Amino acid sequence: MTGTALVTGASAGFGRALARALVSRGWRVIGTGRRPERLRAVAVELGANFVAVPGDVTDAEHRRVLAGRVEHLDLLVNNASALGPMPELATYPLTDLRAVFEANVVAPLALVQAVIGKLDGGTVVDVSSDAAREPYARWGGYGASKAALDQLTAVLAIEQPGIRCYAFDPGDMRTEMHQAAFPGADISDRPEPDASVPALLHLVETRAPSGRYTAAQFAEHVR
Repeated sequence: MTGTALVTGASAGFGRALARALVSRGWRVIGTGRRPERLRAVAVELGANFVAVPGDVTDAEHRRVLAGRVEHLDLLVNNASALGPMPELATYPLTDLRAVFEANVVAPLALVQAVIGKLDGGTVVDVSSDAAREPYARWGGYGASKAALDQLTAVLAIEQPGIRCYAFDPGDMRTEMHQAAFPGADISDRPEPDASVPALLHLVETRAPSGRYTAAQFAEHVR
């Protein structure tokens, strides 16, 4: 299975690893991210089948630009996320909470809305987290936003039966965001993002029913 994919947060971490894997399988990938230099480096690495479109998905004009780059879209991966600050909820700055929800909930839905007419028969993947299900202290803002994203994905699947909609939890990974959540800690025991990519590819390529999935569920299929 190949086609055209749009991957947000493609300049680093899981997004970059996924873009690399898709291109290696013959997909054309439109990748976006807020750091132009890093995104261009990915483009140099991956070649002509990776189209770098730097920008912030919370910006409506940037979403319009992305939608204009495709006539038909086979796969949309809403991977870009904001961790936000990590105080207890009793002291969580509400301005920051709104920004986290803007990045993790509003922007993914807005991007779906921008490309919905080009996704017939396609797939939407919203990258989730175990923090959406488990109540971790000081993860309340991020976790609540991912829980909202899970519900958004589930409702979208019911309302748009012609599109497969997945909330996908890749598990712990050795990424900049994970390091930011544990400043100064050694996270070298976490797997690289590449380790979670085969599970998502299996999910997309087998066209599993819409739903919420974790990378661990597919361990036996991607060894």
